[in-house]
Amino acid sequence: MIAACAWGAASADASVVINGTRVIYPSDEREVTIKVTNEGNLPALVQTWLDDGDTRSLPQDTKAPFTIAPPLFRLDSKKGQTLRVLYTQEPLATDKETLFWLNVLEVPPRNADADRNLLQFAFRSRIKFIFRPAGLPGSARDAPAQVTWKFVHSDSGGYALQAANPTPYHVTFTKISAVAGASRWTNERGGMVVPGATAEFDIGAAAPSSDEPAEVDYTFLDDYGAAVSGRYQSRASH
Repeated sequence: MIAACAWGAASADASVVINGTRVIYPSDEREVTIKVTNEGNLPALVQTWLDDGDTRSLPQDTKAPFTIAPPLFRLDSKKGQTLRVLYTQEPLATDKETLFWLNVLEVPPRNADADRNLLQFAFRSRIKFIFRPAGLPGSARDAPAQVTWKFVHSDSGGYALQAANPTPYHVTFTKISAVAGASRWTNERGGMVVPGATAEFDIGAAAPSSDEPAEVDYTFLDDYGAAVSGRYQSRASH
């Protein structure tokens, strides 16, 4: 097991790259496949696992009802490996998506000629893995348009734009810009709103002139990780 090396940090980039920024697992599929590639100049030992949101979890701690094959393998320079992920059929919600995280841990080989005091790092990549039940109403691409918005006081003492997601889909925003009166507030950090819940996006200390924005321009990520623009308009502004 190599996961104990996972928590090192370094400024260099990982060589093993996941093809995509998220994985969607439709419940009616037998399995999904994920491609990883070693873009570095040296071979690497790679370990893979899923977790349910705990960033400190190790492969032996996983509570995700999936198996990944292969879970541990050598990946030579400039080569690729296809991962097969299978759902093990433990019950999950059927009325909304469930979010897990895919971990890909890369351990570079030890250089026999290097200084013994040289510190080597393991690199972990982590992306969203969304289990999507069959038969959900609407579509993931249309879900951002169903989100409603209002201004609220934030925990920091300033103001936030609160998003309410009534859909069964996870919605990830990358940029949000709201208009009320003659003023505009922008949040460029973004974040995710889970199904049937709310999330707050900080907009600073300037007080909005109303409880609800007249308009919200936003950018969200679709199933393929592509940025898509959209606009919300309050009923009062119509």
